[in-house]
Amino acid sequence: MAFLMAVVALVGALCLFDLLLTFAVLRRLREHTAELERLGGRPSFVAPDAGVLIGRRIAEAASAHASRLVAFFDAQCETCHEHAPAFAARAQAHGGLAVVSGKGDLADELIGHVDAHAAVIRGEEATRLVSAMDIQAFPTFVLVDEEGYVVSAATELAELAEPTAAV
Repeated sequence: MAFLMAVVALVGALCLFDLLLTFAVLRRLREHTAELERLGGRPSFVAPDAGVLIGRRIAEAASAHASRLVAFFDAQCETCHEHAPAFAARAQAHGGLAVVSGKGDLADELIGHVDAHAAVIRGEEATRLVSAMDIQAFPTFVLVDEEGYVVSAATELAELAEPTAAV
């Protein structure tokens, strides 16, 4: 009988421990939910290092436009919309190519910022190019050399050096 009482006590202790862990997880989930609501439903993250693109050859679709400055934008990205006017100003001075993934009014608005000063790739071609270049963060800005190889990349336009000459 003493053995059964010990087993029942052990099972009870394990159940109590499991219940405490469940409450701790639920509390943590509530904290995360509150943080996501504070961020407007957007999870915060550290953007991947755009420098991993250096030395990669840009896809033929982009190199056909012969632009030294290339920007990868996503229509749903608020930061892309904020950076588009600065990119357009730099593209006006040096020439540029904007690769805009996504569709709808937000994509049209983004393209409206840049299309007067830069060539634009959109739609399926843009999606294929983003995939081929393995772009992990938006916006991503790259400088390419005359042969189409990425020489500099950043997620902030201000971090890129000015292109020396348009091709």
